[in-house]
Amino acid sequence: MPGKRSRRGLEAESWAFALKVYEQPRVAESCLALQANAGVDVIVLLFAAFAAVRHQVLFEPSDLAEIDGICCPWREQVVRPLRAFRVALKSGPSPAPNRMTERLRLKIKASELSAERIQNDLLVDYLRLKAPQHRPATNEDVHALLRSVVTLALQNRDSGAIGAHLSDIDEIAAAASRIRSDGEFH
Repeated sequence: MPGKRSRRGLEAESWAFALKVYEQPRVAESCLALQANAGVDVIVLLFAAFAAVRHQVLFEPSDLAEIDGICCPWREQVVRPLRAFRVALKSGPSPAPNRMTERLRLKIKASELSAERIQNDLLVDYLRLKAPQHRPATNEDVHALLRSVVTLALQNRDSGAIGAHLSDIDEIAAAASRIRSDGEFH
């Protein structure tokens, strides 16, 4: 049960899981597409996959809404502004882009990643309160869970149909489902 693990242990495990999934072929592109086109919080998406794959916890839509509420202030006031600054420096304003502004952009990127890790850590306490299922999460469970995360994001945006995002969900769910308990893929 997640509650038996130390908070720091779960923080480290969930962050390592997110990085491992994200580095798999086509996953980064799928995550960024869901973020840009559906308003998905990638940290919430990967944390939900972590909870299912590693701890047999399948969040319900009400859990996902609560998780989103936990993350919202930090995401809106810290993560998204850092991301906006980083993205703006790719093409301007003047004097960007140049070598000096690229160095600044890379520092902001590192800060954005640190902010996302803090957001990930916010979710650990929520996971520690949840009881696992009595069976491992199946690939279908993980897919359905990630579909629920995307559906919530689309509802929060009041736009779009999920059909346009199914291939990205498939990519991420497949990568997350391949993780074994030791963090390796099979």
